[in-house]
Amino acid sequence: MQIELLPTSAEQLPLLANLYQFYAYESSDWEQEDVETDGRFYIHEPHLQRYWQDAGWSAQLVLADGFIAGFVLIERSELPGIDAPEFADLFILKKYRRQGIGRALVQQLMGDGQPWLLRYYCQDELARAFWQRLLSEWPRPARAIWTEDEADGLLTYLINPPVH
Repeated sequence: MQIELLPTSAEQLPLLANLYQFYAYESSDWEQEDVETDGRFYIHEPHLQRYWQDAGWSAQLVLADGFIAGFVLIERSELPGIDAPEFADLFILKKYRRQGIGRALVQQLMGDGQPWLLRYYCQDELARAFWQRLLSEWPRPARAIWTEDEADGLLTYLINPPVH
């Protein structure tokens, strides 16, 4: 299977918003989210637009053999003292899961030896299992970082931390 990341443009915001509905659906049980009156999950469009407006932010489609298999959202860390890209969201459609796509993408993006920030919710069982398995095999240990968001279950790690 050929896996590739395809950068998106602001004109593809509706496509990402549609894919994000699946992402929101899958997390709706642990996030306790309901759909809006139009039958869709709420998406904060100004935040989504930042992926094409802010430096260091990007939205990429995941393609498997040329078909859309998911998306990757990357942000620039806004945590004080951490100048690193943040692996914000990774979503793979169910059809393409358990085929090594997520692992390949993470290795491609974060395997450059540069520091990366990773944040995920411990309530998200799929994400927690994926990241714990992947980080246990990572060549350099990830450093857990405590933030005030941790009280809400948001776990934060610095991947490839600088060696002092």
